[in-house]
Amino acid sequence: MEIILKEDIIGLGFKNDIVNVKSGYGRNYLIPQGKGVIASPSAKKILAENLRQQAHKLAAQKAAAEERAKVLEGVELVIPAKVSITGQLYGSVGAAQVAEELAKMGKEIDRKIITMKDAKKVGDYVAQVHFHKEVTVDVPVKVVAENADELKAIEDAEKALREAPAAEEAPVEEAPEAEEEAPAAE
Repeated sequence: MEIILKEDIIGLGFKNDIVNVKSGYGRNYLIPQGKGVIASPSAKKILAENLRQQAHKLAAQKAAAEERAKVLEGVELVIPAKVSITGQLYGSVGAAQVAEELAKMGKEIDRKIITMKDAKKVGDYVAQVHFHKEVTVDVPVKVVAENADELKAIEDAEKALREAPAAEEAPVEEAPEAEEEAPAAE
């Protein structure tokens, strides 16, 4: 089913895009919520006329989005998170945490325009910030352990424990056993 979107929907498309969706999704969600209309030939003609009239306005919106995108150029985020010994996060790091870190830097970005696969382990990830249909900024995100010192100490202690039993289990020369004495005669 072809639908003309009336607003931006992350993961589906942007305002005035014609997208193919499953019939149930279009009939039961997009159309009743006012997020889209059926892409009939007459609706497509109206859309084309509106886009032609709004071309100047859309160019201004794109320019404004590019200006906002320049603020995020060269920004790299380091997000500390609680981590288990294996490097697995307690919870995950997603778009909400990225938006919080950007706010701490003085860059107010709505979390709804940020997409990022949830980080569940320590490592490097990329968050995409969608300012406009044609303006997207990739922000590198590094997830680090906030309790790295504690984890290192625990890891060292476990390593020491693993090595200690190995030393105790080393073959020990057995003392020669005294020969059995014959029972004393009475």
